Amino acid sequence: MDHMWAPWRMEFILTEKPTDCILCQKPVENDDECNLILHRSNHNFVILNKFPYNPGHLMVAPYRHIATLEDMTDEELMDHFSIVRRCTRALRSVLEPAGFNIGINLGKIAGAGISDHAHTHIVPRWPGDTNFMPVLADTRVLPEGLALTYAKLKGTI
Repeated sequence: MDHMWAPWRMEFILTEKPTDCILCQKPVENDDECNLILHRSNHNFVILNKFPYNPGHLMVAPYRHIATLEDMTDEELMDHFSIVRRCTRALRSVLEPAGFNIGINLGKIAGAGISDHAHTHIVPRWPGDTNFMPVLADTRVLPEGLALTYAKLKGTI
């Protein structure tokens, strides 16, 4: 039997889940590198997903704790999707994905892991990046560490 190791998953499984909203907490800590925050604008910020589906999995979130797109002001919404576009441009340039999954899960029933703070996921995709591991072993195999992905993307958005 072959073994593939994904030690970062155990950290997620065993850590106590925060009761506070991490999308509110991380930007105010002013430790962008530690918190994997890649970019800040007036209304939104970009954070590298700590437990990604693929390398370069980003999230764009407003600073305000709001649950829906309807709750965003016009300025927040325009800024949000302008940043989504900038993220795809940066990811395409740096990581050269073949495509993207871009999505927003609004509400717990829709699959939102953080259901009370709206955010957009940007997941780079490559041919063959989906395999049997997530289906059979509930494990994702990522070919690149977060620190290296962060270093590659910092300053590109």
